[in-house]
Amino acid sequence: MNEFEQLFTALEQAIKDDNFVKLTLSKPVSKSFNLPNVYVRLVTIKEEQKLQFTYRYSTNDQTKNYDVEEAKEVLEELLLEKFRAATLFTLEKDVQVLVSKKKKVSYRTQAASFKNKLPEVHDKPKEKRVLLESKYLQLLQITDQNHKVIPKMADKYRQINKYLEIIESLLVSVPTDKQLHIVDMGSGKGYLTFALYDYLVNIKQYNVTVTGIELREELVQLCNDIAAKSNFSNLQFIAQRIQEYDNSKIDILIALHACDTATDDAIYKGLAANSELIICAPCCHKQIRQQVKGVAQESPLLKYGIFKERQFEMITDTIRALILEKNNYNTKVFEFISNEHTRKNVMLVGSKSNKKKDAEAIDQKITDLKNAYQIEEHYLETLL
Repeated sequence: MNEFEQLFTALEQAIKDDNFVKLTLSKPVSKSFNLPNVYVRLVTIKEEQKLQFTYRYSTNDQTKNYDVEEAKEVLEELLLEKFRAATLFTLEKDVQVLVSKKKKVSYRTQAASFKNKLPEVHDKPKEKRVLLESKYLQLLQITDQNHKVIPKMADKYRQINKYLEIIESLLVSVPTDKQLHIVDMGSGKGYLTFALYDYLVNIKQYNVTVTGIELREELVQLCNDIAAKSNFSNLQFIAQRIQEYDNSKIDILIALHACDTATDDAIYKGLAANSELIICAPCCHKQIRQQVKGVAQESPLLKYGIFKERQFEMITDTIRALILEKNNYNTKVFEFISNEHTRKNVMLVGSKSNKKKDAEAIDQKITDLKNAYQIEEHYLETLL
């Protein structure tokens, strides 16, 4: 059908220009297919480029590889019979295809969502993100003199690997062909800060500077000493409150387990610097709970103490996510690490978007949420 010619032309041009990111199919015609999405990416198999289709069924994934001409036929069939929408993501623009019930095809073009391509390696071997022979691991007493993980630090080692895996996936939205300034607010003893620096600089070979902000001077001194002994020349730690840190150049802002409103102070610094990426693992969530203490709540969810605590944690982080969206960030919330180690395992991420958000509609959502729980204000709102 000629209706899809615009999509196919854009797809072929994106592959030719080396700026194809991926293509997704969504809005299935019927739930009975048990196929909510199909994802298409470029892979290289035996030195030949193929388009790999991942059929994301409700119970499992299936993958099939096609050359471009075969892929066009498969896409046409899927859009005519199983899906109502497709989005082609390139480094220049996003092309959205909509198919009506009467098979009428329409197009929308939007600003590009991605700033980096996906890897084209098929059956990619598991990447080493932490090198056990790294000196900082010994100095932090994660490994012994034989470069073996000390048993009591095994959980910390797994956490570091999971953290780097998450960071790697998030960097898809960040231009990595320039120098990146990363600020880790509330860096503590620096386990994750050192690992991040080593991974980005020594393994990925990115041009990166990392600054750790930590209030406790003894930890700052310890971390700067370890950085020097590890020859991490572009890593430094500063003894300072998050509120006092003043640097308008922050490409990636990280705040893991910054207590209560310190998370909001960190998010504000990221927003003020127009950061490409804001990564938080919120902790404590006292501000709103204290604000509504003694206020009668209608919701039965708030009758019991433990549920009340968790509910206001979710409300606090939801408002944070909405404020990020209002400031043109795409947001997502997910589990950072297994909750068998800590219940404070939620990660909130905002990646800078070129698409303008509906600020008025987001404001209304925030207002409705505050009214429903009789909340006067969220601390992050007062900073903005």
